[in-house]
Amino acid sequence: MTSELELDEARARFLGLYDRLKNELLQDPVFDLMDEARRYVEQMLDYNIRGGKLNRGFSVIQTYKLLKDGEDLSEEEFFLAGVLGWSIEWLQACLLVLDDIMDNSTTRRGQLCWYKLPKVGSRAINDGVFIKGSIHKMVKRYFREKPYYVDLLELSDEIALQTSFGQMLDLVSSHESERDLSKYNIPAYRRIVQYKTSYYSFYLPIACALLLHGEKLENFTDVKNILIEMGIFFQIQDDFLDCFGDPEVTGKGNYGKADPEYITQVKNVYIELDLENVFFEYELSSYTDLLSSIEALPNPAVQEVLKSLLRKIYGRKR
Repeated sequence: MTSELELDEARARFLGLYDRLKNELLQDPVFDLMDEARRYVEQMLDYNIRGGKLNRGFSVIQTYKLLKDGEDLSEEEFFLAGVLGWSIEWLQACLLVLDDIMDNSTTRRGQLCWYKLPKVGSRAINDGVFIKGSIHKMVKRYFREKPYYVDLLELSDEIALQTSFGQMLDLVSSHESERDLSKYNIPAYRRIVQYKTSYYSFYLPIACALLLHGEKLENFTDVKNILIEMGIFFQIQDDFLDCFGDPEVTGKGNYGKADPEYITQVKNVYIELDLENVFFEYELSSYTDLLSSIEALPNPAVQEVLKSLLRKIYGRKR
């Protein structure tokens, strides 16, 4: 069992890889960046990629280690897993930059959204595209000679497309629901979450670790299905915490309109419907079902990977 100290040290090592990968990108001759452009790109990357929880990226390293039966990773193994982890954090940054523009959001991670900065504005759209494109440069630099290189590229592109599709479903549903709320139902919600959250937040990190371990992803369809359900479970938790969680912990609390009167009215309806207890019953039931599905898998190492992930999210407060 990995101790908290070992986890903290591994996370610090992972965080330390960021500057190397960023500097390699800034110095890539294909860009021929002038000093002013280089400073802008560096600020843009730092502002949008750093500062998150890094759970998605770091889980590539944790998963890879578990797949190797808990053995310590060599320097090269840790580095390669770290590169793929940061590629996911790069993707996360791209998605958030663009999502904030589409949602007309004001803050992200306790600071102004990137596009809200005075000298950024609509150029943030191109910045998001740049971040996404730079992922291929990163992966190509270190994995081009690996037998699973094409699998990595196809996985990355497929997940990016699926996530974009989820965002499109969300935007279309939100717009249509202004006229017809009946269209925003549980099947529609699950479909949005599956594409917008589950694939890149839960399946992608595990899939990257499986490829690193020399596995073929087509042999892990059951694992993929479990991770999709886990992502839906996670998003439902998130939506519950947005309403019933401690705003000092979650940083959220508004619903629809940032007006105390509207918020109180909506929450009173939720209280009358006893949605808090409905959620707790759902959470326990979903946890039990997920655990049962995980324990039915034939590979003990993969079981431990998924159990570890489930333990992290079950009963969370933020």
